[in-house]
Parts: sequence; structure tokens; C-alpha cells
Amino acid sequence: MHPSTPIIPPRAVMALATLLAAGVLAGATPMLEKIDLFEAGKEDYALYRIPGMVVTPKGTVLAYCEARKSDRGDWGTIDLYLRRSADGGRTWGPRQKIAGVPGPKSKNPVALAQKLAQPGEVTYNNPVAIADEGGVVHLLFCLEYARCFYTRSQDEGATWSDPKEITATFDKFRPDYDWKVLATGPGHGIALRAGRLVVPVWISTGTGGHAHRPSVASVIYSDDHGAAWRRGDIAGPNEGDWHIPNETCAVQLADGRVLLNMRTESPAHRRLLTTSADGASAWTRPKFHEQLLEPICMASMVRLSLATTGGRNRLLFSNPHNLARADGKEAPGKSRDRRNVSVKLSYDESASWPVSRTIEEGFSGYSDLAVAKDGTLLLFYERGSTDGKTIYKTGRLTLARFNLEWLTGGKDALP
Repeated sequence: MHPSTPIIPPRAVMALATLLAAGVLAGATPMLEKIDLFEAGKEDYALYRIPGMVVTPKGTVLAYCEARKSDRGDWGTIDLYLRRSADGGRTWGPRQKIAGVPGPKSKNPVALAQKLAQPGEVTYNNPVAIADEGGVVHLLFCLEYARCFYTRSQDEGATWSDPKEITATFDKFRPDYDWKVLATGPGHGIALRAGRLVVPVWISTGTGGHAHRPSVASVIYSDDHGAAWRRGDIAGPNEGDWHIPNETCAVQLADGRVLLNMRTESPAHRRLLTTSADGASAWTRPKFHEQLLEPICMASMVRLSLATTGGRNRLLFSNPHNLARADGKEAPGKSRDRRNVSVKLSYDESASWPVSRTIEEGFSGYSDLAVAKDGTLLLFYERGSTDGKTIYKTGRLTLARFNLEWLTGGKDALP
């Protein structure tokens, strides 16, 4: 021991541990602040939608989204953009375009058949990033909901490798589901503690509404740091009480299993959950979670802490916590108003969610969660409406920075 190192009596250590466990030494003052990162109608785009976010091991925050030339829907001219923060989300660099595939491109026939787009429009969609412990940021994105590409950054998202097409991975689904539309995420993927990269995906025949329905949910994964990708088992089938599983978030549980949390259009209006020991195969029978409402919208999950390193197991979940409609026309399996985006906290690996707090009372839709290197909680989400009434015409993409003390009303704090 160094001569200047103070010696703390064991009794004092025990007293400190007791105070921490009781939440008496919360430490930080409850904090919530919001920063708009993208605004509709600015910098040549009508809308910015579909937020995603990751934090690198060095602490760089990457926030990415779809930049849409029109506000007609998902099938027009869409580019993908990224902003970077080196100080935990307090300040941000300029936007940068992050995806581009050279060569000729053809519109997805299902979109043309339903008159959802015009020939010549180019749709890049559904960016999904993974920040792994090796310092590489992996990014998957789609083109025309028909092709999937992989690229990577080794300099904190400043530059990216040439995109490599991995659509052949999705072709492996065809014996089980003859898809015409594919999509990754949206949001972020995960790197398992053993190194496997897992990206939730959904695929559709494109014959139903908006050429996105019906659909089933699964994953693709890589065991060699993104060099090759494989398909997983179908985790969310479109059958029985499970109607049109699609946009899915994933988290690794404390015991190593992977939990998928799926959006559906089921009459239950609850999130649909399933687990797998390896994050790819032998998914359990999906179950609805009574506490996790489903207005039919993207949601997000992220791990805040493990008991082994953070004192307690903590998971976070975000989505619009609402099942009402302003017009009063609620019906089973039909969309509810996207408002009241909230963040929930679980201490028992998603069995229960005793803490819930509203981030945005008004219009608020898609969201993605991350945790800054200093433990600050981050939520990148859609809020507002360009016309004050249409839920799909997002006004802003906003970053909320808040701490565990704010989320729990001062009852919990990270060690």
C-alpha cells in the first residue's frame, strides 16, 4: 500500500455500503435536458425520422436517422445521416451522410405496385449500428427495403468503409418465408458478451398495407466481427394471437440469454417478448407483457447495469406509453396515438417494470436508448408534428439527457 493511501475502518465501509444500498447517497441532482438534433424542413429535407443511437467504448455518441425529401411516407427519396458528440451528448458536430451504394438502382416492385413511390426515387432505410468492445462501429442499412449492406468505422464514426452487400443472408429466409421486403432494426443492434453481433430484422411479403405487411421477425448475426452474416430462426411468426411482428429491439440478459421485444399489430396491444440462449436459435414461445403497452410503434431497450459491476441489474425500455386516440376510435389491433414517450426501468431482467417516467407528454414516436460513458441516460426520439395533427410528420429528432436520479425520483443512483 502506498504510504499516503488512507485507511478506511471496516465499520465505515459497511456504513457507506448501507447508505448506498438505501439510496441515501444519491450523489447527483436529478437532471433532464433536451437538445434538438434534426428539424423538419431544414437543410433540404422535409422530414427526419427513424432515430438510432450508439455509444462507443471511448464515449463518442453517434446519433443517426433517415432524412426524407418528402413527407409522403417510407418509400420516397431518403438518405441516411449521422451526428457525432465527443462529450456525452452535450454538444454535437455537423451532420454527415453515411450511406451510399454506387451503380444503378431499381425501385422495389411492391412499392410501385401500390403507387407508394415514383421510379427514380432512391430509398435508403433502417440504419442499425453496433459499437463493439474492440472499438469498431458496425453499421447495417437497407436499400429500397430489398437489399441490405454492411459497413464499418474504426475512427469513432468519422469515416466508413465501402459498403458490402449482405442481401444473400436474407435469401436464406426464403424457404421459411418468401419475402419481398426486408428491414433491419430500426434502432441499434447488440454485441453479446461472447462477441456475437446480433441485429433484429423483419421481412414481409409486401402484399398488405404500405407494402410492409404481413411480416415476421427474426435476427441476423455475425461471429467474425461482421465479416460474414447468418440468419437466425423465426422468432416472431405471424400466426394465432401474434399479428404482424416487425420492428424489434434486443438486449442480453444477465444470464446470457438474448431477449427480443417485438412490435406487433395484435389485439392485445402489448409488446411481444421471446428469448434465446444464443441470440439466434430456439426462441421461446412469445408472450405478451402486460406492463409494456403497444400503440403500434417502434420501441427500444438497453442495459444500464449488471449487478456484478453496477450494484444491481437494470434494464431500460422506451416507447409511447399510450393506448388512447384523440378521435376516440380505439379498435383492437389498430394504431393508437403516438404520444407520451416514456422510459421504464426493470430490476429483474424485464419480469416487471416498477419505474416509469414520461419524457415527452405530447406527440412523440420512435425512440432509441443508449448510456453515455459517465452513466448519463440518453434517449434519441421523435417529437412534435409539422402540421400539428399527423403522427407520421415528425417535427424534430431530439436527444434527451437525464440521469437515474431523475428517472427514479432520487430513489436510485449508480455506484
